[in-house]
Amino acid sequence: MRAVVHDSYGPPSEVLRLDEVDRPVPGSGEVLVRVHAAAVDQGVWHLTAGRPYLVRAMGFGLRAPRNRIRGTDLAGRVEAVGPDVTRFQVGDEVYGTGAGTFAAYACARQDRIALKPANVDFGAAGAVPISACTALQALRDSGNLTAGQRVLVIGAGGGVGTYAVQLAKSYGAHVTGVCSTGKTDLVRSIGADEVIDHTREDATDGTRRHDLVLDIAGNRPLRHLRRALTPRGTLVMVGGEGGGRWLGGTDRQVRALLLSPFVGQRLRPLLSDQRHDDLRFLAGLIESGAVTPVVDRTFPLAEVADAVGYLRAGRARGKVVITG
Repeated sequence: MRAVVHDSYGPPSEVLRLDEVDRPVPGSGEVLVRVHAAAVDQGVWHLTAGRPYLVRAMGFGLRAPRNRIRGTDLAGRVEAVGPDVTRFQVGDEVYGTGAGTFAAYACARQDRIALKPANVDFGAAGAVPISACTALQALRDSGNLTAGQRVLVIGAGGGVGTYAVQLAKSYGAHVTGVCSTGKTDLVRSIGADEVIDHTREDATDGTRRHDLVLDIAGNRPLRHLRRALTPRGTLVMVGGEGGGRWLGGTDRQVRALLLSPFVGQRLRPLLSDQRHDDLRFLAGLIESGAVTPVVDRTFPLAEVADAVGYLRAGRARGKVVITG
């Protein structure tokens, strides 16, 4: 089968290529999925480039990547089931996460996938799993969001941000989205009550306070983010950029954990996961119309490196999707 592979750490444009690899065989509790769509996120770049170096130390390979095939999000059709699979059968249309999904076929654990929302195509479904689960868990689990609260979403025009705005609105929150000039109309169209163009206004200058601040892949100092919080507010940090080759912004999250017990505000880093129950919940919201996947562009499988470059340039409005 054809898959996008890489053999060494380095710029994605140099190491990602289309190649022939063996078709995977599902193990216990796994299904084999014919992949119709898979999304690109910042993690693809980090794992491909091997930066920050903390990525390598976490078991992804010190000198070269252990897994030659990139990609995690997927949407497709079940082609085969392994032993002990009880939730799915051949022919089911599913979405979720798997191993090496920038390929014609990929294996996925049955507890990491769910039936695809019936009202969207594979491309839109493939844009959901990681980003929407991240937004949901940031708001609901780490943020303890309740109706009537004021929420600030920094990075509202990106993959996680477009879901965060819609999910916060579905919980009955007042949502302010922060984004660049070219994304303000998009953020307003998906339900944000207020939109701040970060090139013209500092949303963390302390003039407005929020019960929950969701900072997505940012690099703002903690002291600035805390200025945007109420005295008992909650800050949830989703990833981070900058911060050097070794830690790549994760040092902010460590400092937040150390500081949180000594201040009135809750400072929470987020480690998200993709779970069957959350994927089912999100599918219900998508089918009801409360949440709509926002797909900026689709790229063919052979152009994954271009897709990663497009995302890293910050131009994407919502998600970037790979189609097989």
